[in-house]
Amino acid sequence: MLQDDVSSSVTSSSPLQNFPMMSLSPNFGGSPYQWLKDLKSEDRGLYLIHLLLTCANHVAAGNLENANIALDQISHLASPNGDTMQRIASYFAESLADRILRSWNGIYKALHSTKLRVVSEDILVKKMFFEYFPFLKVASVIANQAIIEAMEGEKMVHIVDLNASEPLQWRALLQDLSARLEGPPHLRITGVHQQKQVLEQVAHVLTEEAEKLDIPFQFHQVVSKLENLDIEKLRVKTGEALAISSFMQLHTLLAHDDELQKKSPLVFKNLNGLHLQRAILNQNTLGDLLEKDTTNVFSPGNESASSSPLSSTASAKMDGFLHTLWGLSPKVMVVTEQDSNHNGTTLMERLSESLYFYAALFDCLEFTLQRTSLERLKVEKMLFGEEIKNIVACEGGERKERHEKLDKWYQRFDGAGFVNVPLSYYAMLQARRLLQSYSCEGYKIKEENGSVVICWHDRALFSVSAWRCRR
Repeated sequence: MLQDDVSSSVTSSSPLQNFPMMSLSPNFGGSPYQWLKDLKSEDRGLYLIHLLLTCANHVAAGNLENANIALDQISHLASPNGDTMQRIASYFAESLADRILRSWNGIYKALHSTKLRVVSEDILVKKMFFEYFPFLKVASVIANQAIIEAMEGEKMVHIVDLNASEPLQWRALLQDLSARLEGPPHLRITGVHQQKQVLEQVAHVLTEEAEKLDIPFQFHQVVSKLENLDIEKLRVKTGEALAISSFMQLHTLLAHDDELQKKSPLVFKNLNGLHLQRAILNQNTLGDLLEKDTTNVFSPGNESASSSPLSSTASAKMDGFLHTLWGLSPKVMVVTEQDSNHNGTTLMERLSESLYFYAALFDCLEFTLQRTSLERLKVEKMLFGEEIKNIVACEGGERKERHEKLDKWYQRFDGAGFVNVPLSYYAMLQARRLLQSYSCEGYKIKEENGSVVICWHDRALFSVSAWRCRR
């Protein structure tokens, strides 16, 4: 049954009062969901949110028959080619279905046995994300400025990039260093990435740029996953001024402590129910709609009270890794991370938080690209869709997208012996100028304890912080 308390919580002024609160039974005569197709856009968006949360509730409780019926209803409303809410609902519904299928290993493995991911396609999609969104460009500008200021007067500079997938940031840094009054330093960049093809492409672009600018330059490739990185392979030398850059990569280490806590995806306690609040339909963005309609949308009850090493800041793998980096004595370490709590211990916590986060990103694309754009579809499916699936469908060591808020990173770096380096006025000025060039009022940045949070309207999406060793 759809939750009885949902219908009772919707007031007479809400369009949801007219939605049939039908029994979740497949035994309908004629076309069972014809009324769904007749909904207006705003009503459809509200009901999709309602259905997604209802479906997730059933999945968390192990009520697969009801989850299946809810997914069937969602399929009549959602579309990867539709409006923003239809598109995001498609990927969350796919993720919930994927979570169910993972409980049947044989079926799941058979369905994915011929799946092919082309490295060149992954590279292309990430380039699209860098191009169409200002977030990573702003983060790159801020990070480069922090590195330039820390390396002032240094003649031998070594930068370790823990996720060397995009050469544009370092190409811009090469150009900035070539204009340095005291002349450019000898620059060595060590790139860490699990795909050799990616590193080779980055090395080619940067070597060409360095030759053009006449900067002494070396690029050292380390093919490795971050969790398996051998620090000795970074080849940090005495006499070099070291900078470390981590671009949306550190959070993956949080999965390591969950390796031994693998559970069946459907073994969760039931929640206390959904409480859909009164609808307000004159919102400018999907994020606004979600703010109004998923606040207090579930009562975690006993489920969220469960504890694990992941429910606190403590992480043996992360702490050990940060202490190891501290031992390298970097002059500065710049960290960019998704600024949202997608590392909750329960499905409902993660689904609710990620709805907010990805709603904002889908809204950005709505303002940037046409709905029929192939580029938009690729970014949504191959990048956002895969991240959503990892957050919602995966558990244990498979769940790599464990994004957390900036305050958690402050605690971790402080505990590892680092102290925050406040980002400079000039770095902020450059970032604001770049955002203004996009001619869109939705993009904003705000300072937070010496760091920067990049937002879409008031929704924080990415954080940039700088650190140095505390001796």
